[in-house]
Amino acid sequence: MSETVVLLHGFTNTGATWRAVTEELPQRYRPRSPDLRGHGVASDRRPVSLAGVIGDVAALTAGPFALVGYSMGGRLALHVALALPDRVRRLVLIGASPGLADPGERAERRAADDRLAGEVETMTIEQFAERWAQTPVLADQPPAVRAAAHAERLRSTPDGLAAALRGLGTGALPSLWDRLGEVAIPVDLVVGERDAKFRATAERMAAALPAARVRIVAGAGHAVHLEDPAAVAAIIAERRTS
Repeated sequence: MSETVVLLHGFTNTGATWRAVTEELPQRYRPRSPDLRGHGVASDRRPVSLAGVIGDVAALTAGPFALVGYSMGGRLALHVALALPDRVRRLVLIGASPGLADPGERAERRAADDRLAGEVETMTIEQFAERWAQTPVLADQPPAVRAAAHAERLRSTPDGLAAALRGLGTGALPSLWDRLGEVAIPVDLVVGERDAKFRATAERMAAALPAARVRIVAGAGHAVHLEDPAAVAAIIAERRTS
């Protein structure tokens, strides 16, 4: 019996970044990897909002589905799972977090994201792609992964990414730390061995989630699905009931 799996990409990526993962999945899976609002072919779609993304995901398939998300896509996947509890059967979250719990820190991040969005709107997409590649959690990517990620960023527009920062950024979305106990479905928290920051976050999340386990991928950094797509596909393909 086939199973639909929806894969949500990270900020500045597109749905195409999942291709190497979906090619490794068994034939029983039907992957859906949309470009999120503000990105790729959805660069001009408005509003770029959490409600809009949840609606887009809900419309991708009529029945239940497994949900996978990377970084920003992982944070959004948690929101989708809480909004659609009867539809999402399991979660695979890669380098993800539930957001910022402290209201003051979240307000500071929202202001910082808004300033960055303003700067993005003055740049070409090539200029911003180069700048974003220097983000600390991405700076140690292998050359081939860095090149592929750069090419993906060029598929978006400055205006679209600015809108995504304002509407879907870490500061824009509410924290879900106090709601993790509501996520009763199986959750795999996938992190790269080199990604110390998000490994610590995954351990904290696992302690709060009812049915979670941390999966550390040897040798990988933050973007595990780009560095080791076969490992991510294998985790998605595992059948979990708890």
